[in-house]
Amino acid sequence: MRSAHALTHWDSLFVNFRDFDFPDGRGHGYRWVDIKRFRLPTDVSDDRDLLAALIAHPDFRDTYDGAGVWLEPRHGPWWSDRITPDTYEAVDEAIAIGTIHTWATNGIDPPAALEARLQEVVYTPIRQATSRYALSALPDDAHHDYGPIHIEFHELVLVDRARGTLALLVAADD
Repeated sequence: MRSAHALTHWDSLFVNFRDFDFPDGRGHGYRWVDIKRFRLPTDVSDDRDLLAALIAHPDFRDTYDGAGVWLEPRHGPWWSDRITPDTYEAVDEAIAIGTIHTWATNGIDPPAALEARLQEVVYTPIRQATSRYALSALPDDAHHDYGPIHIEFHELVLVDRARGTLALLVAADD
């Protein structure tokens, strides 16, 4: 692989459940989905190399606490040096969608507008991906000093070779 910066950040999407009207006074649960999309380099054929490039990318160092990207080695609730390509597990479409859908609905049907947005930016890319990876459970000592601020934290990496993209999808609540 050329370098740690072989992935080129393309854009980011953010879905804040607070922006949608939930029926019957049920709350949004402070849930949100953050998606960072990257263009794939043409000379990388191995998904493990793509995961390594993602982990090395500066945009990976995001604590998802509203502070944005840091210089410090943090990713979500984790110390980023505890995350390697081997900490990601290949998952199929059904598992990836099931994980996000179960978390997103939290026992209630989401508003139609939110469901449509999730179909567009979450479920469709999961279906289109040529490979999908979920961040596996990390040991408790992998949490950084203020890492456990999220109630749930789900992370998927979606590789779509047909479209030449990689998406880092984080779904969490705080």
